[in-house]
Amino acid sequence: MSGEMVKQTIQIYARVKPLARRQQAGIYSVGEDEKSASSLEIIVPRDLADGFVNNKRESYKFKFQKIFDQETKQDAVFESIAKPVAECALAGYNGTIFAYGQTGSGKTFTITGGAERYSDRGIIPRTLSYIFQQLEKDSSKVYTTHVSYLEIYNECGYDLLNPRHEASRLEDLPKVTIMEDPDQNIHLKNLSLQQATNEEEALNLLFLGDTNRMIAETPMNQASTRSHCIFTIHISSKEPGSATIRRSKLHLVDLAGSERVAKTGVGGQLLTEAKYINLSLHYLEQVIIALAEKHRSHIPYRNSMMTSVLRDSLGGNCMTTMIATLSLDKRNIDESISTCRFAQRVALIKNEAVLNEEIDPRLMIIQLKKVIQELKDELAMVTGEQRTEELTQEELLQLNEIIKTFLEDPDPESTLDVGADMRKIKHCFNYIKVYSVHVQGSAEGPKNEQEILEDTGERELKSNHEAVEKKGVYTGPQQV
Repeated sequence: MSGEMVKQTIQIYARVKPLARRQQAGIYSVGEDEKSASSLEIIVPRDLADGFVNNKRESYKFKFQKIFDQETKQDAVFESIAKPVAECALAGYNGTIFAYGQTGSGKTFTITGGAERYSDRGIIPRTLSYIFQQLEKDSSKVYTTHVSYLEIYNECGYDLLNPRHEASRLEDLPKVTIMEDPDQNIHLKNLSLQQATNEEEALNLLFLGDTNRMIAETPMNQASTRSHCIFTIHISSKEPGSATIRRSKLHLVDLAGSERVAKTGVGGQLLTEAKYINLSLHYLEQVIIALAEKHRSHIPYRNSMMTSVLRDSLGGNCMTTMIATLSLDKRNIDESISTCRFAQRVALIKNEAVLNEEIDPRLMIIQLKKVIQELKDELAMVTGEQRTEELTQEELLQLNEIIKTFLEDPDPESTLDVGADMRKIKHCFNYIKVYSVHVQGSAEGPKNEQEILEDTGERELKSNHEAVEKKGVYTGPQQV
């Protein structure tokens, strides 16, 4: 399961949410850097600076791959951020796009989109459309596409694509648990994989998942702010007649709101939620800090469900992109700064994306059988006779006559010619070996022909058995 490798750091982008009517604008400016990156400067107004993190500083500068300002439309965000990652997924590399930011900063709008207008569609529906368009164009391979949709709420996973459940609460949905195999690969138990053969089926599944996701919403408290959601597109492709399969996963992740608990001023159930959210984002941060440090061997992926699921995407085999969503009104400046700081740390992580190819053992066996048959046919054409696996009794008798004549011929120049047939040549060597062993080992002279033949036969049988035992039973390619 290896292939070409692409090394790169995680790409980070920022998107600034347009202000609502009554919000006071925070002051920010976007500058273009010479190295095709953009920088975002956030200015802290004087009246806020007193009680603020560090009142000596009034402006903060952050670098991003690109910054989308308040005017940016959804299609531009898709083109810059999601399309390159989708192209990688189609080529057999894993990809992840995740949105990080405080509640209300536009994560869900960016990832899923708004329902009002068609042009408001977000990254998930646009990516699905794009992938199926590309698949239709490419007739050189056979593609299969599945999707899964996982929600993580209070450290529990739920399958949002379970069609059998008429759920009235999130807790009614099937619980998803994490299993780890000996190679430390993560498997999600109870997370259904639904096949989508076209764009419409895929969008219906997304709609089903979003409907299930809204179950737990109350007008005061949108579910999307309290849970992490991971929509995954699984693509596998194969060229007709080839035994090599490429598989890739594209995760599109909408993280829970990143704001600190103190701000929400809540108690009871909501406080529990906030703690869990903060905890999993805290672990996400821990993983990111550990990855950014050069000499860390242990990365604490296992601490939370989300970091376990996204293990590949962070510091692993994946092309990963993060979009930091910012709500730059006056009240939210401190949260925006902490979102940007988080993004700067993420930008230090290096990932190595490997082309995911594997051999399908069943197809390989079919192919090898075909090759063997073709070689047999070719041999038959060259030698003018069909070959079977073993020499017939009649052929063996003829051979033994030739060998016997050869061995008894006193002329040192005489030759033994049995033609270009490896089975016959091997038999001759066996016969002569047994013959010489008997000549050397017995005082009373060579054994009679019958004994030699029996010995030769036994040897051949034995060596056949040993060969089979050595090879063992073919169980398909071994994971390295």
